[in-house]
Amino acid sequence: MGKHILLLGAPGAGKGTQSKRLADEFDLEHVTTGDALRANKDMDIGHMDFEYDTPREYMDAGELVPDDVVNEIVKTALQNADGYVLDGYPRNLDQAQYLSEITDLDAVVYLDVDEDELVRRLTGRRLDPDTGDIYHTEFDMPDDEEIRGRLVQRDDDTEETVRERLNVYHENTSPVVEHYRDRGVLVEVDGEQTPDEVFEDVADVVEDA
Repeated sequence: MGKHILLLGAPGAGKGTQSKRLADEFDLEHVTTGDALRANKDMDIGHMDFEYDTPREYMDAGELVPDDVVNEIVKTALQNADGYVLDGYPRNLDQAQYLSEITDLDAVVYLDVDEDELVRRLTGRRLDPDTGDIYHTEFDMPDDEEIRGRLVQRDDDTEETVRERLNVYHENTSPVVEHYRDRGVLVEVDGEQTPDEVFEDVADVVEDA
């Protein structure tokens, strides 16, 4: 039976990187809300009495998919997985309550990173418009001068936008972190270590779960 792992952390904390490594290391399904939505965008939600009959219609209209629909999609994704690393859900307390109704978690890991460090990481991201590859001014710049020359900063990676994203995250998701902390199941990992050190700490938690 595979482990059921929830990874929490702010944008820029390294959730995506660590989730992928965990999934590979422990042979788990990497479940993200975005991937689950894309995989199930034509799911019939006509019975749910919403404006649209499929998640795709919300996405095409540029509207947020309602919580209840996201819940259904996550439920489907988790039911189809033997073991999983859940990344990017729950985003609020209602989703956390729902999650406890549909599955049992073996471990809840929170990647703790200081706000200024998050801003530094997120504002340093650069996009190669030709390939779509993402680089970072401090951690991961291409050797090729030509590629370096065409890198651009995306609008949502400017400091003003990043701080706004972090505010929204703290408003919605900090209560989720507190919820698991209050229940005594939250394990905090120092997310400011090197990615390898962070992974070692997270892997130790999963092994003991």
